[in-house]
Amino acid sequence: MPRPFSVLGVQQIALAGLDRRALQELWTDCLGLEHQSYYKSVAENVDEAVLALGRGALGRVEFDLMQPLDPTARPTTHAPALHHVGLWIDDLRLAVAWLVQQGVRFTRGGIRRGASGHAICFVHPKPSRYFPISGQGVLIELVQAPPDVIAAYHALP
Repeated sequence: MPRPFSVLGVQQIALAGLDRRALQELWTDCLGLEHQSYYKSVAENVDEAVLALGRGALGRVEFDLMQPLDPTARPTTHAPALHHVGLWIDDLRLAVAWLVQQGVRFTRGGIRRGASGHAICFVHPKPSRYFPISGQGVLIELVQAPPDVIAAYHALP
């Protein structure tokens, strides 16, 4: 069956550690990525700085520098250091429905609003008996692309 959705590009890269200020020294102070916002969630056990790199709807990539609110609590947000990669998806609901039929395992929580305000969900990093397709060690965030990203993708030659 043909895939009924498209991956439009990289939406974000999330880097993690016990102290996000140490990450910011490199990514903001030394490399010059632009600070966008902060996000904190007790339910997600995360305190993060949201940075941006690049320009334009498809060229801009979000960098999330994450630290746990409680290093002993779950979910673990400080390990691995490359926490997750986010991908723009043109039709997230259709994508999730199709991927589940293919045997892709998703994390709990379903489709929900993410830190940047977009609808999101996560492909689980580990397979299961009933869902044998996974990120094979990498958490993958699928992000509903906004109209400007979808339009920029379709305007490419």
